[in-house]
Amino acid sequence: MTQHTSQKGMDQFRSLFLKLDSNKDGFIDVGELHKEMKKIGILSMDEKAQAIVENYDQNNDERLDYEEFLSYMMDREKKWKINFEMLDKNKCGVIDQEEIIDLFKELGVAITKQNAKRIIQMMDEDSSMTVDWGEFLQHIILNPAEDISELVSSWKRSMVFDVGESRTMPMEFTQEEAKSGAWKNHILAAGMADAMSRTVTAPIDRLKTQLQVYGSKAMSQGFRELQVGGVRSMWQGNAVNVLKGTPQSTLQYFIYSQLKVHSQIPDDRLTVQQRFGLGCVSGAVAHAVFYPLEVLKVRLNLLQRGNYSGVLKCAWSIYQKESGVAFYRGFKPSILCMIPYAGVECAVHQSIMSWAKRDPANSTESRLFFFSFLAFASGQTASYPLAVIRTQQQAQAFNANPLSSSVLQGLMGIYDKHGMRGFYSGMGASFVRAVPCALLNYTLTSKLEMVLSSTE
Repeated sequence: MTQHTSQKGMDQFRSLFLKLDSNKDGFIDVGELHKEMKKIGILSMDEKAQAIVENYDQNNDERLDYEEFLSYMMDREKKWKINFEMLDKNKCGVIDQEEIIDLFKELGVAITKQNAKRIIQMMDEDSSMTVDWGEFLQHIILNPAEDISELVSSWKRSMVFDVGESRTMPMEFTQEEAKSGAWKNHILAAGMADAMSRTVTAPIDRLKTQLQVYGSKAMSQGFRELQVGGVRSMWQGNAVNVLKGTPQSTLQYFIYSQLKVHSQIPDDRLTVQQRFGLGCVSGAVAHAVFYPLEVLKVRLNLLQRGNYSGVLKCAWSIYQKESGVAFYRGFKPSILCMIPYAGVECAVHQSIMSWAKRDPANSTESRLFFFSFLAFASGQTASYPLAVIRTQQQAQAFNANPLSSSVLQGLMGIYDKHGMRGFYSGMGASFVRAVPCALLNYTLTSKLEMVLSSTE
């Protein structure tokens, strides 16, 4: 059993066993594995820890003694030694930041030096900023990924700032995470974080809607409504906005996963362009399903407090007075809006990152956030006129001179009435809202996911 393992390797195995055996009883159980997996951010720790124990527990006592755990460690050593040698491109015996960047690049993902540094630090025990075989093996023993693409997926989830109002690329999960149900915790955590960020920024979102529909009159009208309805009126329509967030993201994930299965292209062969295309299609379908809630949110944002009678009554009123077609007003510009927004944001983000990675000083979290915001702002600027048309068509009952359902005629109508400024009414509010939204989503999602995982 030990012919491929040096004495140094056996000593490392013994040290790791002793480290994991936190209660010093000579055995490792599911709880002790769970505790160490949690430290390196493994999703669905209970299921994966349980699987390791079940597969290597020879005497069925639901725990592993040293010999049983040694068998598991040596299987992992045999499986991953070749992968480590492939990652060590310059054959110096260690993996550095540049090799991590190259690995992600080969799988169609661009990451910064700062994120590569985080991955190295995740495994680096001696603070050398490189990972030798012993350190890599210790990490891979606790990270039960089956191949390189699964290992990369487990690393990349916490390394993305999302400052946009919608995510074109849904979160990806490995087959093991999908089967184990790990995606549920992540989507639930992301949904809770999304609900909190939407609630905190709801007054800004409502102001943006009013600016898109009423232009310069929105501010004075907003002050009047605040006097009549009080501070609470600023959150009118937020319940519907929160309600559509998580279900829409979940549906997009399922559609995206099915499209990947039917494409019959392995995950590690999907290019950035293919992922982007699948993301656009799945996003468009999910958007279409939940679009009526978007219309309802806009109407509630525009209703004066005295006329507000609840979400269901508002929906019934729209159906009675305008028929079911009203729930899809503005859908055409809304779908068209997704293309320039997502395309420009993706292109600008990649261009900025290609420039930024030349200087290590650009790898700080604050600068990465700033670069992501620039990409978001570029996408918003390119698509915002379509967003204005969409909102105005959604709010048709509130317009004295409703827009035509034609996108081109809608653009001409806005220009005739307000000039070029009309195409960007409320965009400043959109930018102001994006910053706290992104920060809340980024910080809360990982924390909530850890809480949910620890309570399983």
